[in-house]
Amino acid sequence: MEPAKLTVVKGDITKIAADAIVNAANSSLMGGGGVDGAIHRKGGPKILDECRDIVARQGGLATGEAVITTAGKLPAKYVIHTVGPVWRGGNDGEPGLLRNCYLNSLDLANKYQVVSVAFPGISTGIYGYPKADAAKVAVETVTEHLHKLTGIREVLFVCFDEESERIYRELIPGR
Repeated sequence: MEPAKLTVVKGDITKIAADAIVNAANSSLMGGGGVDGAIHRKGGPKILDECRDIVARQGGLATGEAVITTAGKLPAKYVIHTVGPVWRGGNDGEPGLLRNCYLNSLDLANKYQVVSVAFPGISTGIYGYPKADAAKVAVETVTEHLHKLTGIREVLFVCFDEESERIYRELIPGR
């Protein structure tokens, strides 16, 4: 079988019709700003209800970990929620924590037999992770992990702005 295709898309992740979209969540899973707030607003109350159930069972979500819910009113089937690291200069374990976001999200997608999964720029908004550094971690991690993913056929990197799109296209030539 061929490895999954890597695709770069400029747009709004809440409008992507992938099997799963990844939410750059906060540890409370209760919604917030940026991607997290948009997913909760556009997906409707079902996502928040499922997040509340998860928090009631296990408590908040640790940085680098991931959980999955249905996608409510979004065109995706699932939302994979992961908490990215806050940028503190790069010497506080941020690259490893960000790598775990991608690994744990991909593992969940594979477990739920997702064929396509879409990632935003995790931690690049209010958490302040430099876009180019975050994109490098994302692309390297996904590329290294693809051979372990039996059902995933496409991984999309959804870029909110032109700068991010340019960075990803440079890292993934021809995409």
